[in-house]
Amino acid sequence: MLVTNDWEDYKILKASNGKKLESWHNILLLRPDPVVTWDLGDFQNYPINATYYRSNTGGGHWENNLKTPENRIVSYHDLKFLIKEMGFKHTGLFPEQASNWNYIRNKIKGKDNIKVLNLFAYTGASSIAALKEGATVVHVDSSKGMIEWAKENVKINNLENQEIHFLIDDVIKFVKREARRGNKYDGIIMDPPSYGRGANGEVWSLEKDLENLIKLCKDILKEDFLFFIVNTYSTNLPSISLANILKINFPNKNILVDDLALPIDNSNLYLSCGITGRVENE
Repeated sequence: MLVTNDWEDYKILKASNGKKLESWHNILLLRPDPVVTWDLGDFQNYPINATYYRSNTGGGHWENNLKTPENRIVSYHDLKFLIKEMGFKHTGLFPEQASNWNYIRNKIKGKDNIKVLNLFAYTGASSIAALKEGATVVHVDSSKGMIEWAKENVKINNLENQEIHFLIDDVIKFVKREARRGNKYDGIIMDPPSYGRGANGEVWSLEKDLENLIKLCKDILKEDFLFFIVNTYSTNLPSISLANILKINFPNKNILVDDLALPIDNSNLYLSCGITGRVENE
């Protein structure tokens, strides 16, 4: 279990009955979380700023209980991220990924001319981590809105002068083009959804397409690559399956597959937050 326990601007205050109460720089948000299958009572004694309610027909909405700033910034050490409530209960950041941000920075630190590819790059937290250590980053996502959000994150970290290339594209098509062009990377990060659509309506299915994408990515990794990271939040892909895919495709490499987790405040409990797989040469 990879636990991030050194956040200052974020914590899980309580988790109970399919919900988690989080503090984002002292703004309290209550969101559904299906892995919370235990009962520790309700949340009535907390000054909750906003609650996300699921709809019976799919999706859902936020309701503000107390005044909440529209946009705000949370910090993780020297990294800064823009946060806001958005559709499908998201906030634009996955705090448990700090474990991977630290890993990425440690692998890059002190090295020159490092080139990193971030696929399904979302709002760019991993891109920011790589940029902080001087890497050149290629940031690919199919959503224009997420690309614009990532650009804002670059700005608030004062990294505008670092080399980052933002691309709105279908991930599989992009990787195939990179292979034809002969481009190679020192590190690749991917955080694929269970299901999604590309920039031009291409359909993505994690169970059907993940291994094919991993095979394609092998063609654009340098022989002495630093890292290859796969994250997933899908309950349809257990950690053993991800481990098997990585072992088959990266024989004789160091492979770690583990749960990402966050501590629940004032308890000895942890919240499972998906799985991550890491491949490295050393």
